[in-house]
Amino acid sequence: MAGNAVGLGNFLRFPRQAAANGGGSFMVPYFIALLVIGIPLMWIEWGIGRNGGRYRKGHFPGMVAAIWKHPAAKYVGVVGMVIPLAVMIYYTYLESWTAAFALFSITKDYWGITTQEGMIGYLRSFQAIHADGATVYHSTWTPYLFYAGTLALNIWVLSKGISGGIEKLAKIGMPILFLFALVLAGVVLFMPEQVGIGTNPISDGLAFLYTPDFSKLSQAGVWLAAAGQIFFTLSVGMGSLQAYASYLSTKDDIVLNGIATSATNETAEVVLGGSIAIPAAVTFFGVSGAMAIAQGGSFDLGFATMPVVFQQIDKTIPIGPILGFMWFGLLFFAGITSSVSMLTPIVAFFREEFGVKRETVAWVLGGVCLVFGMMHVHWLRHGFLDEWDYWAGTFGLVLVAVVETIVFMWIFKPDEAWKSMHMGADIRIPGIFKFIMTYITPLYLFVLLGWWGATEALPILFNERSAGGSAPVDDVSWPYVAASRSILILFFVVFAVLVRIAWKRNKYDDRKGFVELSTNRAEA
Repeated sequence: MAGNAVGLGNFLRFPRQAAANGGGSFMVPYFIALLVIGIPLMWIEWGIGRNGGRYRKGHFPGMVAAIWKHPAAKYVGVVGMVIPLAVMIYYTYLESWTAAFALFSITKDYWGITTQEGMIGYLRSFQAIHADGATVYHSTWTPYLFYAGTLALNIWVLSKGISGGIEKLAKIGMPILFLFALVLAGVVLFMPEQVGIGTNPISDGLAFLYTPDFSKLSQAGVWLAAAGQIFFTLSVGMGSLQAYASYLSTKDDIVLNGIATSATNETAEVVLGGSIAIPAAVTFFGVSGAMAIAQGGSFDLGFATMPVVFQQIDKTIPIGPILGFMWFGLLFFAGITSSVSMLTPIVAFFREEFGVKRETVAWVLGGVCLVFGMMHVHWLRHGFLDEWDYWAGTFGLVLVAVVETIVFMWIFKPDEAWKSMHMGADIRIPGIFKFIMTYITPLYLFVLLGWWGATEALPILFNERSAGGSAPVDDVSWPYVAASRSILILFFVVFAVLVRIAWKRNKYDDRKGFVELSTNRAEA
C-alpha cells in the first residue's frame, strides 16, 4: 500500500506545487486537506475494497454494486477502470524518463550542460519536441525504447501476482528509494552557501517551505493546489488501493494500516521530498529563482534544475554522477512501485468475471498500453499526454472520490460504514472523523469538483485553453486533442459493454447483490 502511495508526485509534483504556491503558505491548506480529505479517503477506499472482497470483487464496478444495489451502480463504477488504465499508459511513459536520466547521469551524457535553459533543451531533445535548429542529443528512437522497456518491466511484475511480483518489488524498491532520498537530503542540506546567491539550504530553503505567509491563504488557488496534491500523493481515486484492500478479511486491521500508509507517504513527500529539490533550488538560484523555476512545471525542476545542481556539487566533491543516478533512481522506484498497481483492478475484473489467467490478462493489457502509449511518445508536443493527465489523472481522481464517498458514507450509511471500518481494527478512529467523513469530506470534494469544473474543465473542454498551459488549443494540435479525448470515451464504452456482458454471463441480480464468500478472498 505504501509503495502504491509513494510515487513521482512525492518528489516531482510536491516540490513544484509548494514552491509555486508560496512555500509555507502552501503547507497550511495542504495539511488541512490531508486531515479532511486525504486520510478519510484512505479509510473509505480501504473500507470499500475490503467490503468488495467479501463478495470476491476486486474491481470498482463490483465494489460499487456490492453496496449500492441498483442497476446503474456497475456502470458508475466503470470510471474506476478507465482512470487506472489511462493513467498507467502515460504514467509509465513519465517513469521511463527517470530510467533514461538515471542512465544519462551515471554515463555523464548531459555533463557540460550547466544552465537551466541548456538542460531544458536536453530534456526536449529526449522528448523529441525540440525546436528547429536546436541541438539534438538523442536518437529519435530513444524515448520509444525506454518506454517499451519500462512498460515491459511493469507488466512482468504485474503478471507475477500481488505477493509474487508487486510485494517483492515493494520490498526491494521502497528501501532503496528511502536510502537514496536520505543520502540526497543529507548532501543537499549541508551544502555551503553559493557565491553570489547568499542563501543556505537549511536556513533559507527549509524556512521557505515551513514559514507561512498568512496573507496568501486568502487565495483560493493555493487551497485548490493543496487539495489536488493530496490526491496525487496518496493515489486516492485511482482504484488500486481498493483492489489491494479487497484481499483483506474482516479480521484484518484497516484503520491503523491506513494511517501507517499515509504516514509513510507523508514522510517521503514532506520530510524527504521537501528536503531535496526545494533547498537545492533555493541554494543555487535563490528563493525568487526557485519560485520562477517552479512556475515552469514539475519536469523543469526535476529534470533540468537538479542535473545543474549535481554538476555544481561535482566541482567541489566529485560525486555528481552518483547523486544524479540516485535522484533519478529514487524517482524510478517511486514511479514503478505505484504503476505496477494501476492495472490490478482490471486484472481482477477479467480474472473474477471471465476466469482469464492473470498472466494472459497482464500481457494483453501490456499490449494495449504499448499501442496507446506510443501515441503519447509520438504526439507529446501536441498535448496528447496533457489531456489524459487532466481528464483522467486530475479531474477523474476527484470524480471517483466523490462517487466512493457518496456510496460508502451515504448509501452504505455512516453507522454501517463506521462499523465496517472498525472490523479487526487495532485502534479506534476518533469520533470527530465520522462527522468529517459524512459531511466535510464530501462538501470539500464537491467544492473542489465544482471549482475545477468552472475554472479549468469547461475552458479546457471548449479549447479556450490547453490542458497543459494557458494558451488556447491551436488548429495544428486540435486533431490530436480530439483523438485523445475520443480514446478516453472509447475506453469507457468498451468497459461498460464488458461489465454488461460479465453481469449477464454470471447472472447477477442487481437488486439482490452478490453472494458473500465464506472464506477470505485471498484464500478463495
